[in-house]
Amino acid sequence: MSDSQLGATRPDAAGRDGAGLGVAGLDAADLDVADAADVDVADLDGVLALAEYAPGEAAVLSDSERWPTLDAAGAARLDRWRRHPDAPQWTHATGDRLITAQLERVRHPLSTDGWLAEHLDAARRTLRYRDMPAQAVLEDFPTIGRADLVDDLGAFVPLDADLDRMLHGTSSGSTGAALLIPDDVEEVARGFHLLVALAASAGASVEPSGERMAVMNLVHQRQAFTYVSVISSFAQRAMARVNLHPSAWTDVDARRRFLAEADPQVLSGHPASLGELVDVGLDDVLHPVVIFSGAMALSAPLRARLERAFRCPVIDVYGLHETRPIAARNDDGPFRVLDRRVHVEVLDPRADVAVAPGEMGEIVVTAGENPLLPLVRYRTGDVGRLIMLDDGGVGIADLEGRENTRFIAGDGALVPCVELTQQLQAHGAEGWAVEQTADGGVRARIAGGDAEGVRRALSALLSVPIVVERVGRLSELGEGKPRRYRSAVPG
Repeated sequence: MSDSQLGATRPDAAGRDGAGLGVAGLDAADLDVADAADVDVADLDGVLALAEYAPGEAAVLSDSERWPTLDAAGAARLDRWRRHPDAPQWTHATGDRLITAQLERVRHPLSTDGWLAEHLDAARRTLRYRDMPAQAVLEDFPTIGRADLVDDLGAFVPLDADLDRMLHGTSSGSTGAALLIPDDVEEVARGFHLLVALAASAGASVEPSGERMAVMNLVHQRQAFTYVSVISSFAQRAMARVNLHPSAWTDVDARRRFLAEADPQVLSGHPASLGELVDVGLDDVLHPVVIFSGAMALSAPLRARLERAFRCPVIDVYGLHETRPIAARNDDGPFRVLDRRVHVEVLDPRADVAVAPGEMGEIVVTAGENPLLPLVRYRTGDVGRLIMLDDGGVGIADLEGRENTRFIAGDGALVPCVELTQQLQAHGAEGWAVEQTADGGVRARIAGGDAEGVRRALSALLSVPIVVERVGRLSELGEGKPRRYRSAVPG
């Protein structure tokens, strides 16, 4: 699950805060070399600054447009957190856009009765599938991948789609090419209530509680889009997307005071940001009733550490922005495919053929929650086994997906790979493979983009020797969905 899908709102214009699987394979050839001395430390902020993270850069709506049902109490909450003396610098303004008629609908899941047939009919109303015969069943549809969406996203939007309900979000994906995704207002809002239901299944109750924030989505990176909002369908309680990185705060004491006062019921984030809470002792001031982890693989030791620190369930959610949540687990066993409009197949990575039952293969998803993007047989690039659970449910075992790769900077600081993603995309790279060798040096292969700009940015970010090779095509980076970040540094 992408970080933004663990919240309840979408920004007017989202930043590219992707983190995911990457590209591997680093055969040296015609390399350009630079070291950290190429960049003046005093110019660090200027080199790394990204315009899309400037506060208010893309805010275009009024509060009445963002929250059509906002009442006096909700407005007071919003104003309180916007102006809180210890608040981080909010970079975006965002709202759920729900009107009164939608508030009750989004509190409930969509019916799954006969959904797949309806979904395939919706797909046939797109340019991509308009020639598929009415009698075609799921297996008759060819598989697609992220590259198909990057090439022609509009071909996958139904011709009769209600575009008045459209928001947009971004996903960096496995290739590194950012993708704008059409999000449906109701579907995005319903995502919060899915979290509430998952919490209940793990024995945790999430209800409006005084002035506690409902949910806080956490990141930890130099630049990120951040916002405070209210959830119209949850008694207009506040929620926020917060960057834990010290650069986002006046000082670490302000960060501690703000989090203590907000004390959100639900914490969500990727493993690196959740681990940061414990690393810096913020577990002393936070009392979540449930924690959701997504976007990267959650290790068993980190899960156990979070459970000990916060004394609440930790739910690992597997999904993509394109597909929405697919499966979840609250232990270290198989992921349970969610009881919603999602169908999972495990196919041969090289052909549209199912592997034998229980064998490893590529996870392929048909996703019907977002009416603006009815995906059919979408290849995720992730690998796993499809199994039957003891209670008759469907599970995904041995899932191999996104991992949290961090790089060691010249001063010993750990830098999450998402910060490299931001800079690589800002300098036009369409895909990349970045590896840190055992001695700390970094080698990068990029498809397209400005090699000199990438070299300078990574040098500034990591302060270690940088080697850059530019190739012309994504296919030259490797087949399938190999890892795009690797580190051979011990530990």
